[in-house]
Amino acid sequence: MDTTFWDQADRLLIRYGASFTPRIIERARGAYVFDREGRPILDFTSGQMSAILGHAHPDIVSTVSSAVASLDHLYSGMLSPPLLALAERLAATLPPSLGKTLLLTTGAEANEAAIKMAKLHTGRYEIVSFDRSWHGMTQGAASATFSAGRRGYGPPMPGNLVLPTPNAYRSPFRTATGAHDWEAELAYGFALVDQQSAGSLAACLVEPILSSGGIIDLPPGYLRRLRQMCDERGMLLILDEAQTGLGRTGAMYAFERDGVAPDILTLSKTLGAGLPVAAVVTSAEIEQVCHERGFLFYTTHVSDPLAAAVALTVLDVIAREDLVRRAAQLGEQLTERLQTLRDEHEVVGDVRGRGLLQGLELVTDKVSRTPADALGTRVTSACLDRGLHMNIVQLPGMGGIFRIAPPLTISDDDLHAGLDILDAALTAALRER
Repeated sequence: MDTTFWDQADRLLIRYGASFTPRIIERARGAYVFDREGRPILDFTSGQMSAILGHAHPDIVSTVSSAVASLDHLYSGMLSPPLLALAERLAATLPPSLGKTLLLTTGAEANEAAIKMAKLHTGRYEIVSFDRSWHGMTQGAASATFSAGRRGYGPPMPGNLVLPTPNAYRSPFRTATGAHDWEAELAYGFALVDQQSAGSLAACLVEPILSSGGIIDLPPGYLRRLRQMCDERGMLLILDEAQTGLGRTGAMYAFERDGVAPDILTLSKTLGAGLPVAAVVTSAEIEQVCHERGFLFYTTHVSDPLAAAVALTVLDVIAREDLVRRAAQLGEQLTERLQTLRDEHEVVGDVRGRGLLQGLELVTDKVSRTPADALGTRVTSACLDRGLHMNIVQLPGMGGIFRIAPPLTISDDDLHAGLDILDAALTAALRER
């Protein structure tokens, strides 16, 4: 271990979350990152769940090089052709109701803007989100985040209310046959929301698949019923597709499965394929009302041409390489392999997710379903030793939930090589108990 590097890191850096991965990373290409010793590490998290085209994709490299040399950043009141080209291309991938775009940089910023738009449009202030949600670290987004980070920072924004996360593996809501009764759970959750509300419900902000919350895929039909319940209360539906958008789940957008369009859509992570790009997309009607009421979100990098050029290239590559269909095909292989692990190991309790965003939950045993945080840590370390970077949800009681999200461009061989490593690491970690 390079002690000098880590001593410098300890001396110079503000620690901002869980402990750092014990490898010094010096370059990345395709589905791999490489440490200082030149050892390849297969990247099963696409960087921070973002690099859907892998690392150093030649089209992205070319676009960034060209844009930096010609048109990268402008005064925020100036517009450029790449911005309009992106807005038009993005609208073409979405339902007709979603045609107005605001280009930003991060997911938190996009959710912040969406929340402000919802409040301004409705004239209300209450925001509903899941009790295992993660929407960002800025004030409004963090106030709608319930999975972590709520203690020690003073009061969150007023009016943030929760719905129970519909976790089919652990929910106490069951039918007579033992199946997950998500309809009763959602009805119960909104009854609590109605009881807590001060009569000012503005919007419901949710991810179609909760990622940091443990890869919780909303049950089929849930989103449609949620849409109805929002409409009944005059609320807007905001969908945060930071991690699920642009092909990741085997559909261009995760909401397509349920045939439900949001009032406001937020995109980030996958839109920039690893670079800081985000967007808010909404209807002409909502945009018009917000504009008339003085909507203000004037930031340093709003509408930047570099961000627009990168996002436009991402959409081009996804279409040209048919990556949505590829994610669906690879997702079927991933599901099959993970289900085999579940069948072969007593400690693999659940497999869930869609496409190339799937989760595997470790438990002490299948009967008690007790979370196996310590085992998750050992398996993560064993994977890294064997050349695979895996990510566990590093929250109390969820340290045994792996998030698996390799690049959409990963080869079949690399996908299966990574799963072979996971299997071997799991077996090795179990022997150490």
